[in-house]
Amino acid sequence: MDGMTDSLPARPAAPRFAWRQALAGLAVAAALALPFVVQGFYLFQVTLAMTYAIALLGLNILVGYSGQISLGHGAFFAVGAYTAAILADGFGAPLWAGVPAAAALCFVIGFAFGLPALRLEGHYLALATFALAVAVPQLLKWKALEHWTGGVQGILLAKPEAPAWIPLSQDQWLYLMVLAVTAIAFAAARNFLDGRLGRALVAIREHSVAATAMGVDVAGVKTLTFGISALYTGAAGALSAAVVQFVSPDTFNFFLSITLVIGVVVGGLGRVSGALYGAAFIQFVPNIVDQVSKSATWAIYGMLLIVVVFTMPQGISGLVGRLLRRRP
Repeated sequence: MDGMTDSLPARPAAPRFAWRQALAGLAVAAALALPFVVQGFYLFQVTLAMTYAIALLGLNILVGYSGQISLGHGAFFAVGAYTAAILADGFGAPLWAGVPAAAALCFVIGFAFGLPALRLEGHYLALATFALAVAVPQLLKWKALEHWTGGVQGILLAKPEAPAWIPLSQDQWLYLMVLAVTAIAFAAARNFLDGRLGRALVAIREHSVAATAMGVDVAGVKTLTFGISALYTGAAGALSAAVVQFVSPDTFNFFLSITLVIGVVVGGLGRVSGALYGAAFIQFVPNIVDQVSKSATWAIYGMLLIVVVFTMPQGISGLVGRLLRRRP
């Protein structure tokens, strides 16, 4: 009898599960209560960080799960932001209407870009996406499109108003709406990444020849992944236009694409939660460093990146995961 007992698989510890559930509940409660506790510039920063989290999630699906490299996702972010801005400024549509429109447009562009990009791998693909990041800001300044994009002057937008029957300020309403979109985006990503598509992506990342042998349509999955990744980033760009209330070509330069890559790596490649940690890092750490030293801001920031990469090779989410697993 004792031998039979020893052979039974160990059950997950109930206290650990309960502790994680309680932690998740506290996180949700804190997120909902935040706009009623924090106001002004700090609430703006948190709201903007959530838009970055959606963009990083899209890039992580491409880089972390499928193993493709992109240095051009700032371009999709720009297309999403301008789609929402043009619909609002030129057609009088609500800024929120620009989110699904931007997501759909960026999916089409990403899918179309992914077709020829299938012939490229590694640094060649990185170079192609780099070209996209460099070209889009220049196209936004093109005189033929200036009537729509505002040229170098950009487009100024009005902050969305809460419905009259909801007693919320503009900042609170904006935060809660962005929070809702963020929750939907992360829930959807978790759902399909835990399914067949997620398994196919990991198989392609680990060994594309073996994935093909198992019946995975490598070309189709890669192209679809590029489209989905662009969809997420475009939706994030549309939300950022509503948060910042201004779009201009210089806002979406190549440095934005590099910043998104930094956020994915620091947050944790191949981890959904990594997008949240990465967004917090790229949004708040530069501001904190700037307050420490205005003359050596980027030097300190670079040193922090080196420290993070060496001490947390799996990103912040990897470190947090290890700490949680050690809990009783």
